[in-house]
Amino acid sequence: MPGRHQVGARAGVPTYPYAMTAWARSASAESARRATGRSPGDLTLGRWVRDRALVTPARIAIEHRGERTTYAELDARSERLADGLLRLGLSRGDRVASLTGNRPEHVELFFACAKAGLVLAPLSWRLAPAELAYQLAHAEPAALFVEPERDSLADAALELAASRPRRLALARAELDALSHPGATPPQDVPADDDDLLLLYTAGTTGRPKGARLTHRNCFWTNLSFDRTADLSATDVVLQLLPQFHVGGWNVQPLLAWWKGATVVLESKFDPARALELIERRRITTMMGVPAHYLFMAGERRFGDADLSSLRRAIVGGAPMPEPLLRTWRDRGVEIVQGYGLTEASPNVLCLPPEDAVRRLGWAGKPYPHVDVALADPASGALVDGRGSGELLVRGPAVFAGYWRDPEGTRASVRDGWLHTGDIAERDAEGFYRIRDRLKDMYISGGENVYPAEVETTLHEHPAVADAAVIGVPDERWGEVGLAIVVVHPGATVDEQDLLAHCRRRLAAFKAPRVVRLAEELPRSASGKLLKRELRERFSPGGTR
Repeated sequence: MPGRHQVGARAGVPTYPYAMTAWARSASAESARRATGRSPGDLTLGRWVRDRALVTPARIAIEHRGERTTYAELDARSERLADGLLRLGLSRGDRVASLTGNRPEHVELFFACAKAGLVLAPLSWRLAPAELAYQLAHAEPAALFVEPERDSLADAALELAASRPRRLALARAELDALSHPGATPPQDVPADDDDLLLLYTAGTTGRPKGARLTHRNCFWTNLSFDRTADLSATDVVLQLLPQFHVGGWNVQPLLAWWKGATVVLESKFDPARALELIERRRITTMMGVPAHYLFMAGERRFGDADLSSLRRAIVGGAPMPEPLLRTWRDRGVEIVQGYGLTEASPNVLCLPPEDAVRRLGWAGKPYPHVDVALADPASGALVDGRGSGELLVRGPAVFAGYWRDPEGTRASVRDGWLHTGDIAERDAEGFYRIRDRLKDMYISGGENVYPAEVETTLHEHPAVADAAVIGVPDERWGEVGLAIVVVHPGATVDEQDLLAHCRRRLAAFKAPRVVRLAEELPRSASGKLLKRELRERFSPGGTR
């Protein structure tokens, strides 16, 4: 649907009717600073789309299922939506939740929040209603935007939720009705350190945590990524990662909109369609988890697909298996591997293409503007030179803390260092490799799964006396969950009952794939669960 344009000095070139000149924006920011005493928001992300609308208004920002959105349209729509949200009574710092797949309206909502000083909390449509209900109660959003395809899921979640936000439809007609035709940029200019995203991560204590990413965090992580990935205004980016993931924003898409590139949005992943889009839209770069590349490589026509435009592919979520890495390199596609986590916004380590084969399995070196260190897990002392220890991260992209969880924040960030909970190895050349996970997290299909959350769900079953969950290798998903369960004496339950119990309460990727019944779980003298023994017994090749 075309946006509202005015004809500028050059005939036929749309200009943004509400756009402020650079001088006017500066004057407005200076006035806001004098009135409030706050930073004028030089690093805030609402500026990115405003600036692009001034410089390249007619360039395509988003393509989605045949619909094209120019930078002028994206800026104008997000400006009107920002004004509409404020007219509804929302105020700076309020959370705005969303339940949607990737779509242009969601991008408009993101930039509207960025301009209005609101915080976008994108919720995962892969979660069960009870999980969503918890996050709604915890975030207490002032509004919840739901795409029509997720209405039934939203109904079920809101039925269980303690929080009842204003519910709005994330669809073109409804957003246009909400927007005000005479919108002007908000006068209360957001500050650099204002929260911009609230992203829920899998919890290590049985409940997800809300990671707060500020405008400053997102600015610096995109700048560091740009200095390594070299994305340009001529790139065409294929976005497969869902926008409830940090990678759905801060690994290519936001940088693309900063640079004036085009982002092709996909609401869901289909390997055959992804290959077709690479050919037809001449995709130049993309980001995915290893499963994306595995499924595309497994398509019958992969060998004949025209991949000549795809100069670079980013891989995250897990290391790329060697055979899959070679399959894509044989097709002439550069693979950039790395390591990150939501709390670092997420970019931490990057393995450039020239080292991908030589350093197979390594996560690489730190991005620019990112400091990393290793700490001895026992003493906490920093490790010099070659060695191993817990990976620590420091820099302007490290998150502002967990929402409403000061204790969790203090445990995560100590003496200025973010403690990742991952054990890494560093070699003489300064390359890092992730060796183990202190938090017992495993990765299934690119999704982080924390056993504590699954174990909490198992313990809710009346027949379960004790439970432990470990990740075991899987050819398709990388890892899947294996639950070892002890039942109460006299209780009657089988593996299928327990699997069904988990599937009703957890997202599919979190539910264990296999359940094994045991008489007891191995524990230390202090009562600590010995998961290493469980892995030795129950992982492939173990004694079971």
